[in-house]
Amino acid sequence: MGLRGFFVLAAKIWSFICYCVRRQARAIIQHQTVRYEHIPLSPLSKHRLSMLKRKTLVLDLDETLIHSHHDGVLRQTVKPGVPPDFVLKVTIDRHPVRFFVHKRPHVDYFLQIVSQWYDLVVFTASMEIYGAAVADKLDNNRGILKRRYYRQHCNLILGSYTKDLSAINPDLSSIFILDNSPVAYRSYPNNAIPIKSWFSDATDTALLCLLPLLDALRFSTDVRSVLGRNLHLHVPW
Repeated sequence: MGLRGFFVLAAKIWSFICYCVRRQARAIIQHQTVRYEHIPLSPLSKHRLSMLKRKTLVLDLDETLIHSHHDGVLRQTVKPGVPPDFVLKVTIDRHPVRFFVHKRPHVDYFLQIVSQWYDLVVFTASMEIYGAAVADKLDNNRGILKRRYYRQHCNLILGSYTKDLSAINPDLSSIFILDNSPVAYRSYPNNAIPIKSWFSDATDTALLCLLPLLDALRFSTDVRSVLGRNLHLHVPW
């Protein structure tokens, strides 16, 4: 083996070692122990909650709970070598496509907690064959993401897909959506919690930071009375 060959082999070995280190570091960050302190409810709070209708939390997928890219993407938003959390193999228009899916940090813990407070609904503008597979992975046989809506359930307005919350629950006082795209909930700004789009930041804590708000919101009579105060946080479309 010549000197050139030695350096090529050494570079490949080093790349493999770096890949393994990044994969392990990602696993540690993704699954690190986190806790949201549950303060026992007082008898008065329990009584108050029992008198209220259980609310519905609608969850977007892409760039809200996960980020993915597929075969053939020229400009990936994830750095090369960052391992996905899972890979989906689906057939679209008779062509097999692989999606490399990255979960937003703490998404599993987030879903575990909020599923105790709300009825969860997945609503994505993605195709059903892809969205259903992602939802299955996030649900992980827990039965917390049973209700799902996909692209065919969206309304196409001015070239953009919007989501009709009233089709899920006509009582708009008890339904709200978590979505990174203001266009998706443009008809329901008082029923939305905006969240920054997520692509690859392993230190992101957006989902954890929402837990105190979501904990308190279940006690409201009308979610719009609270969320309507945050319209200045919504990015203009």
